[in-house]
Amino acid sequence: MAGSGRAAAAAARGLARAGTGARAAGQRRPLGPEKTLGLLEASVVHQEGALLALNKPPGLPVLGQPGELSLDALLPVLRRRLGLPADLHVVKAPARECSGLVLLSSCYHTTKKLQQFFAKARQRGQYPATYCAVTVGVPAEAEGKIRTGLRWQQQGDTAMVVPVPAPGRHSLARKEVKITLTRYRVLGARGGCALLQLQPKTAFPEQLQVHLTLLLCPALGDHEHSSRVGSVLGVPFLLTPETAPTRTQVLDEELLSQLGLSPQQLRHLPLHIHLQELVLPEGPLCAPPPPHFLRTLRCLGLPECPTAAGGSPPHSALPAH
Repeated sequence: MAGSGRAAAAAARGLARAGTGARAAGQRRPLGPEKTLGLLEASVVHQEGALLALNKPPGLPVLGQPGELSLDALLPVLRRRLGLPADLHVVKAPARECSGLVLLSSCYHTTKKLQQFFAKARQRGQYPATYCAVTVGVPAEAEGKIRTGLRWQQQGDTAMVVPVPAPGRHSLARKEVKITLTRYRVLGARGGCALLQLQPKTAFPEQLQVHLTLLLCPALGDHEHSSRVGSVLGVPFLLTPETAPTRTQVLDEELLSQLGLSPQQLRHLPLHIHLQELVLPEGPLCAPPPPHFLRTLRCLGLPECPTAAGGSPPHSALPAH
């Protein structure tokens, strides 16, 4: 899209000025409504006609519980601050713990048109959304696909997303299990960590986090699913969700030192999964990773995330093979 690269760069500078709630060591800290609104105002990466795109910080839910700070609750005030004439509606957005592109529309017909476009793109075997992720561990193959069933499972008082490698016909027919697919590519690796490009063909809560654990490479900052990857003498292996209760991610001393973190600070480390690019009918729309993500890349010696605006081919527009 014309001007989206310049808008993304300006948004990155705005994010740096406004702050994302990240401390020097990459820790999260909660922001109040006023600071969050200021952050969202600074994070506009595209505005044209009925479309508005923001670069959401990690930890901010799109739809929250009553009384909870969320993007949806802030949209009326944000609309007035940006001088927009009509209410905004969410077209596409990453999950609460992820950062990245939020696509908003002030026109019902535009919203429906884009939702249909994304659905048809997946039906044609295309990947309209591209994420980048920092992982603890490097996949055995440089690129590939993760395909598995996913379902919700009650574990005590907690509902969790678990993989179902070989779902039965009846569970699929009853929609208790959904077949999910993510394409991945290693963009760089160093010191036992990697930068991955992720392109989900399906949508299921926490799909990317669970798929990364199946690669034995949990996302950095994943405090929900990373416990499912164990290690013996440096060799990772997969644990069942029943034997791996949720806990703060565990990192070795060398990695903690590289990140400038203490074990006590780990629970505040944000999830390093960022929705970087959406392919729209007019072309790709990109959003730069947040400051804490870029800092992690520098600390680990990993490359920056490539974008279509930066000259790389829009991998997300390519069909499945």
